[in-house]
Amino acid sequence: MCRRSPAVAAVAMALSGVRVLELAGLAPAPLCGMILADFGAQVVRVDRLSRSAAAADVQGRGKRSLALDLKRPQGAAALRRLCGGADVLIEPFRHGVMEKLGLGPEVLIQDNPRLIYARLTGFGQTGRYAKSAGHDINYLALSGVLSKLGRKDENPYAPGNLLADFAGGGVMCAMGIVIALFERARSGRGQVIDASMVKGAAYLSSFLWKSQRLGLWRKPRGENLLDSGAPFYEIYKTSDGKFMAVGALEPQFYVQLINGLGLNSDELPTQMSTSDWPEMKKKFASIFAQKTQAEWCSIFDSTDACVTPVLSLNDVASHQHNKERSSFIKNDQGEISPRPAPLLSRTPAVPSSKRDPFIGEHTEEILLEYGFTKQEIAKLYSDKAIELNKPKANL
Repeated sequence: MCRRSPAVAAVAMALSGVRVLELAGLAPAPLCGMILADFGAQVVRVDRLSRSAAAADVQGRGKRSLALDLKRPQGAAALRRLCGGADVLIEPFRHGVMEKLGLGPEVLIQDNPRLIYARLTGFGQTGRYAKSAGHDINYLALSGVLSKLGRKDENPYAPGNLLADFAGGGVMCAMGIVIALFERARSGRGQVIDASMVKGAAYLSSFLWKSQRLGLWRKPRGENLLDSGAPFYEIYKTSDGKFMAVGALEPQFYVQLINGLGLNSDELPTQMSTSDWPEMKKKFASIFAQKTQAEWCSIFDSTDACVTPVLSLNDVASHQHNKERSSFIKNDQGEISPRPAPLLSRTPAVPSSKRDPFIGEHTEEILLEYGFTKQEIAKLYSDKAIELNKPKANL
């Protein structure tokens, strides 16, 4: 269903031939590496040895694993040598960690002036919090975005760890890498990318900043047009305990919403009568609660009322629209996940269908590809600087 075909498919992908080293980390860096792999890059995940760490990367699609102990001088020297033949390094550690290992960008880019050194961190490489620990909720808070999320009279609400970790972090970093690769094609020079999840999340919120003059956010959180204040931009529960999402902002769409709900617009307040919004929400909620999700879909699916079902992860892949778009894929183990986006017409992503790699599964073959001899690999193994998936392999 999503098997990467022979070399022809790989060659056709946009990032084919780009060599990426991804230092194993938590959620954002693995997503960044997976995006690059999905679009054809040769991504090597540089793992810690499995005896000291479990594989935490659930986004290892299309990657290979090399297990390397960077705390040993031999391991650090091996990574430095690998970077000499790489196009991109994705580094997810806190400020100063790589410098202590002798693997900072000044060293590695001097060795390989074409290297793109992507530093993906929460707070960035400079500033008061640069060396501080944090997670998505902290980055989102510092970006200002968290203050805008949540309902009326409630605390701000953190929507999982999607906005800062993945969107502001992994996706923004991948975009920075592609931009740097494009620039390198002209200059021949690599550069350092400082991808901060705080700044990435803030950048994502540019609309919030630039739309303030439009008056969209004058009222307290949860009382505005787009933050659950409006009855026609809201989520309603159905009789079977499911939900419908309503986004009927424009007047012509609002009319179709009213008609679908069986109401008479002449008997209702005007759409933008904000003082009537709380009561209208109650009215809409009582009506949506009278039918099942499927029944509401049968009413609204053929309209422009901007009413859609809130699909669960169990249901989303089987929805007719998503099936027609082939929006989800299945790997060899039967696991379903979203297909890479966006869709390119000439060089589309062809994601691997193989299982995610085990720690150290490809150590030997990767080192050989990067110019290490079998004797050098055997020495690294005896020095406990690397780990092989098959320790008894004939070196």
